[in-house]
Amino acid sequence: MHPSPAAPGPRIVIAEDSALLRDGLVQLLGMRGVEVAAAVGDAQGLLAAVAEHRPDAAVVDVRMPPTQTDEGLRAAVEIRRTWPDVGVLIFSQYVETRYAAELLGGGRGGAGVGYLLKERVVDIGEFVDAIGRVAAGGTALDPEVVAQLFGASRRRSALDGLTPREREVLGLMAQGLTNQSIADRFVVTERAVEKHVANIFAKLGLAVEEGGHRRVLAVLRYLEG
Repeated sequence: MHPSPAAPGPRIVIAEDSALLRDGLVQLLGMRGVEVAAAVGDAQGLLAAVAEHRPDAAVVDVRMPPTQTDEGLRAAVEIRRTWPDVGVLIFSQYVETRYAAELLGGGRGGAGVGYLLKERVVDIGEFVDAIGRVAAGGTALDPEVVAQLFGASRRRSALDGLTPREREVLGLMAQGLTNQSIADRFVVTERAVEKHVANIFAKLGLAVEEGGHRRVLAVLRYLEG
C-alpha cells in the first residue's frame, strides 16, 4: 500500500523591505513546503501581488518604504478589507497599536490573522506552523503583542471615562494652552479649569507623586487614544 502524498503547503506572498531577509525567508520557507508566489519590498507591491496571486496568506512587515512607519500594517488592513479570504500574518520587530486592533478584528471572511515579533521567533518550524494556521483561518499571536494591545485598550478605556468637557480641556492641553488660557476660552474661572484638570489626572491614574509630569503624561495618553 502506497503512502498518501503529502498535502501541499500554504501558498503565500511576502512583503519585507530587507532584501537579505526577504530572500532568506523565500529559501527557508520553500525548503519546508511553503510556496512563495511573490516576495516584494514595499506596500504597493504587496497589494499588487495579492491581487494577482490570491494567496492563502500574506506575511507582512510593519515598516516599509517610503516612510518606514506603518505602510505594511496599513496595507495588511487593506488586504483584510478587500480580500477577506486571504490570511494576514504580521512579522515585524515593532508592535504598532494604531492599526493592529483594526487588523485583528476587521476580517469579514474566514481568513486567519497573526502578529509575531521577529526577535521572538527562534524556531523556523514554529514559524512555518504559524503560517499554516493563519493560511487555514486560524490565529498566531505573540503574547507580547497581546499584552501591548491590551495596554493600549486600557488607555482608551480611561479616556472614554472622561466627560465631554474634560475631553475638551485635555484637547486644549494637548495644544499647549495653560489653565488660564483654557479658562479664557470657556469663559470660566481658572479654579474651574484646575478642577477639570485634577479630575482628568485622577481618571487617567496619574498619581500626585508624578507632579509636573502629569500634564505631559495626560497629553500623551490623549494623543495615543
